[in-house]
Amino acid sequence: MRTLKRALLHSLSLLILSVRVSHPVCVDGVSDTEAVLGKPMKLTCISCLKREDIRAVTRVYWSRVTEDERIPIYEYVDGPRELDSLMKGRLLWIGSKDLQDVSVRITNITRNDSGRYECEVFRQFEFDFFTPSITSTKVIKLEVKERASVDPTALYSEIMMYVLLVSLTGWLLVEMVYCYRKISKSDEQAQDAVTDYLAVPSDKEPPGPAVSD
Repeated sequence: MRTLKRALLHSLSLLILSVRVSHPVCVDGVSDTEAVLGKPMKLTCISCLKREDIRAVTRVYWSRVTEDERIPIYEYVDGPRELDSLMKGRLLWIGSKDLQDVSVRITNITRNDSGRYECEVFRQFEFDFFTPSITSTKVIKLEVKERASVDPTALYSEIMMYVLLVSLTGWLLVEMVYCYRKISKSDEQAQDAVTDYLAVPSDKEPPGPAVSD
């Protein structure tokens, strides 16, 4: 019995420890590549840590790449900072605290925002005897449009919703007509029964007038 209790306490301790040290799951995501004129746009850049138990120094560099040059527009080095560029004043940091999501947002999209953007994530891991580093780069090709393109999935969902609504409305109408006819038929049968009952002659004849001697 004591052995069983010890095993249960040991399992409970491991469960509590695993809950305490667990971290949110990081999932790589693909950024949208279509922006609408005058609307905000999120440039998604996610760089998941492969080993969450290792501390790492992370730096992030956002750039706009043209045919002629590579223009730095935003960076995260000991904190987020907007750099001097034609986009200054319209960039917001929306990354996560653990610096796995290092996305930025462009406010008030203009036609000139179309183009290629690069998200460079530099990580330097802290070991006891050496500090290896790794750099990953993600490219986003942004296209600015006057209006948002129609999402086929949303369109099909909307069509299916209307079809379902029309089907349910038709079914309700059929049920209402059926119930109305059934009630009307029941009323007619009840009325006929009352009429037949009143039309049946009585078996007893009424007494005739008294005859006096």
